[in-house]
Amino acid sequence: MSAATVSFQVPSPLGPRPVTVSFAREGAGEPLLLLHGIGHHRQAWDPVVHILAAEREVITVDLPGFGQSPALPDGLTYDLPTTSAVFGAFCEALELDRPHVAGNSLGGLLALELGREKLVRSVTALSPAGFWSEAERRYAFGVLLTMRHISRWLPLPLVERLSRSAAGRTALTSTIYARPARRSPEAVVAETLALAGATGFDDTLRAGGSVLFTDDIPGLPITVAWGTRDWLLVRRQGVRAKRVIPGARLVRLPGCGHCPMNDDPALVARVILDGSR
Repeated sequence: MSAATVSFQVPSPLGPRPVTVSFAREGAGEPLLLLHGIGHHRQAWDPVVHILAAEREVITVDLPGFGQSPALPDGLTYDLPTTSAVFGAFCEALELDRPHVAGNSLGGLLALELGREKLVRSVTALSPAGFWSEAERRYAFGVLLTMRHISRWLPLPLVERLSRSAAGRTALTSTIYARPARRSPEAVVAETLALAGATGFDDTLRAGGSVLFTDDIPGLPITVAWGTRDWLLVRRQGVRAKRVIPGARLVRLPGCGHCPMNDDPALVARVILDGSR
């Protein structure tokens, strides 16, 4: 998939501000928007895109300040209401009429927020943020900050060398993947660079410090899926999500880590397709 960009205006206290987002689209059918987690990029979805594109028009997006999308301009913050407004404007610019949405981690939280705002047809949230206890949040943020520090400290030649072996890929990515050896060397290098270069990382993490998702989302198909080997946002958070959103379908992803798309692409694609019928 070749990337494209789209620019649009988003309201702010200082007046409308221009936002540019990098995205790619593939396939045909009802539109399906895919949102990645903090520090990642749209290529996190590569393992499942071709499966999904057989039945959906798939739009993968770099969140503002991540991947190839520039940071938000002055006047816009990285909080949930702003990001929801950004993606409402993004869908309008691409003429996407209430797409289905699936998100992972931060992207899962954003997907649920879009569902709460009734901007989408269905939501599939894979290990979404926002259902943590305070201790669990502090732990996850500490791990993320450590990953960010390592990604910025490691010289590129060392990252490339580590990525060539299963043991090296495990050292670099076992925090988010249960089966890191399955990730390609090229993908591991690219996502390490994406984490190091994410201009929106610090502001997004700061904005997430007080976030809890506490609203039910009635009248919309909601799926919450959690990997049994998610060590970043532990799976008991899925039980909390089910309490908050009683009508949600809670799905267990056996053997999957925090970013399950790479650990079991066929299973994750099936969960997303079933949730977006």
